[in-house]
Amino acid sequence: MRARNFALVMTAALAVYVVLLAGRGIALVRTGETVPVLFGVGVLLLPLLGVWIIVTTWRSGVQIQRLSRRLDEEGGLPDVSDLPRRPSGRVDRDAADAWFDERRAEVEADQENWRVWYRLAYAYEIAGDRKRARATMRRAVELEAASRT
Repeated sequence: MRARNFALVMTAALAVYVVLLAGRGIALVRTGETVPVLFGVGVLLLPLLGVWIIVTTWRSGVQIQRLSRRLDEEGGLPDVSDLPRRPSGRVDRDAADAWFDERRAEVEADQENWRVWYRLAYAYEIAGDRKRARATMRRAVELEAASRT
């Protein structure tokens, strides 16, 4: 719940920023002078980019949350509570690597199962590789969507 509330606050802050930025872009375009108009058009592209980022991020979050709920209902959410942790609270590197190897073996055994891809994405996350975690989670979302059709 805290993560969602934080995301809502950050989205609201970004929305305010986008509106203010669009206002500046419109003001530059209204000057009618060539250079400010060009800058204004460039500035107006930034709010469009911001809206695109907001929409894609929220859509991805909703899709991942749907998979998480479904996996929880099935009793298949990954559980790393028994893995040893560092004083910082992060999972011990060697334990994370071993847990990751198990998840990777699951994917190799059943590459069309979104559930094992979800767990592999989680393994990437606890190993600290967020880029691969996001890519792997996208694969889980794609497979889950394909299984519903």
